Amino acid sequence: METERETLLKLRNGSPEAFENLFCRYGGKLYHFALKLSSGDAYLAEEIVQSAFVRIWERRASLDPDKSFISYLCAIAKNKLINEYEHQTVAYIYREYIQTYHSGADNLTEKKIDGDLLEEYIDCLIEKLPPARKQVFILSRKEALTNREIARRLHLSENTVRNQLARAVSFIKEHLAKYYGCLALLLVTTTNMQ
Repeated sequence: METERETLLKLRNGSPEAFENLFCRYGGKLYHFALKLSSGDAYLAEEIVQSAFVRIWERRASLDPDKSFISYLCAIAKNKLINEYEHQTVAYIYREYIQTYHSGADNLTEKKIDGDLLEEYIDCLIEKLPPARKQVFILSRKEALTNREIARRLHLSENTVRNQLARAVSFIKEHLAKYYGCLALLLVTTTNMQ
């Protein structure tokens, strides 16, 4: 049986067999780890495992065969779970906000209002990005182009595209967190006053 390092070296070279080997070797362990972190949510644990292994495949070329693969895998899963909980919290805050401040909008569905508000705020944030970063973000998120397609279209390296996207997403996440933090405070304040 080959070592983990040998398998990782093969995966770095794009071997589907190596990927399958790692999935068989660590998929169950990661599932139990995610299940524990998610307080027994089997569906979420499965989603986390799939998402983590997709990330592994996408970043296979940058894997370090000399570092613990299971530790890296667990870190990815943990971050994805945190992101999922943040997303759920934001969705909850939005629903509460809509119910509290837009209860008269019966003709629009709650989901439509949520989506419109969020999209409007994100569009404002996109406008604040530096021009090149804004262009990369729009091509990626609004036009659904891959990093390679964006790089070709804008005559940039894929690394530059990846870095610009990471910075744009970080900027937007940071501002969304501030915005939703204010919403949460507003909701708590108004709930306590009622």
